[in-house]
Amino acid sequence: MSNHQTTDVDVAAAGDRNGIGQAVGDYFNRVRGGDVGSLPAVLGLVVLFLLFTALKPDTFFSFFNFANLLNQSAAIIVLAMGLVFVLLLGEIDLSAGFTAGTSAAVLAVALSSWGMVWPVALIIGLLTGTVIGLFIGTLVARLGIPSFVVTLAMFLALQGVMLLIIGEGGTIRLRSDVLLAIMNQNMPLWAGWVMWAVVVLGYALVSWRAISGRRRAGLRATATSVWVAKSVALALMMGVLVYVLNQQRQIVRPGKESCPVSGDAPVGCIPVIEGVPWAVLVVIVLVVGLTFVLSRTSFGRHVYAVGGNAEASRRSGINVKMIRIYCFMIGSTLAAVAGVLLASRDNSVSPTTGGAQTLLFAVGAAVIGGTSLFGGKGRVMDAVIGGLVIAVIANGLPLITQQSGIQFVVTGLVLLVAASVDAISRKRSGAG
Repeated sequence: MSNHQTTDVDVAAAGDRNGIGQAVGDYFNRVRGGDVGSLPAVLGLVVLFLLFTALKPDTFFSFFNFANLLNQSAAIIVLAMGLVFVLLLGEIDLSAGFTAGTSAAVLAVALSSWGMVWPVALIIGLLTGTVIGLFIGTLVARLGIPSFVVTLAMFLALQGVMLLIIGEGGTIRLRSDVLLAIMNQNMPLWAGWVMWAVVVLGYALVSWRAISGRRRAGLRATATSVWVAKSVALALMMGVLVYVLNQQRQIVRPGKESCPVSGDAPVGCIPVIEGVPWAVLVVIVLVVGLTFVLSRTSFGRHVYAVGGNAEASRRSGINVKMIRIYCFMIGSTLAAVAGVLLASRDNSVSPTTGGAQTLLFAVGAAVIGGTSLFGGKGRVMDAVIGGLVIAVIANGLPLITQQSGIQFVVTGLVLLVAASVDAISRKRSGAG
């Protein structure tokens, strides 16, 4: 018994001595074996950011545009998070965009016509998305109808439902200052730093608890040096984000034209735009919560198992049908959250809310970020990275050219490259 304990201690000590180097080596071995994860998306995001910064440094690389970029991408990122759960099963949800619009329409009606307070109206809107997901998941899991067919039918049907709720060419105002503030207001400066501290300390404590638990069980665990490096890296990235967003992004003179952002402010101008947008907090909370669900719960392990091999999962005792239903319910509920963000940004709901390119951009965000179309591989963080890539393209290209066709071509090519990388990496993994 003592020899076994000594061996565990020796293994842990060796891991600490060679932790970072070993972790880097293991990562490159996984990349060479075909498990590239979100690396192509990260590299693409860096290249695009540097390219647009070099071409339009005064407009693209500015505090105001940086915050605007995050707001533009928030709804797409949340919608893509929901699609990650569906894509992990090897399924697809073509109705997610109009699920967002329908849920937002129900929310707006509950506020304006039914006179409900915003918390109750919000719950009703989110439950609308959950019910839609339950209906889709039941048809797919219980009746065996392909998800492509079911969600295509819902794509058409939900457009009709929105027209019945809102009316042809009509709009419904979102009558809630709290919900409007999500996409149009910012957190106090101190609240941004509180968010930073909670995220960094929370990550450090939770990850250290997991490492300690594995060591007590005599299992191989992440080295302390790697844990420190990851915690410091997260603290630096989050710190830079909060610092930049806490800067004054626009100065206006009340009742008059806008004042310059940089330089000395004229007499009568007061700073009005600074702080972390509330939408950023919404995204961070969802990323943390959903990542925990997928990585630290039995449900998350079952999702990956079903996506990797549904028949083997069924034979091992996993309720495959319920896992499919739950994933569609989660996806549609997150679509409802995205609908709230879209309505908050537009201050209203119309028959086009969640339509146009919303779904295509969300699917593209999930795939570009590294989620496999074949199931079994992907993370919630993939939606964030892919959503930022989509947002950078949509934000940067109009600064260079006014031809919207170029934006679609570039976005399509980026999505095609991401799907090709996924297919190639699967072949390399299979060969390995």
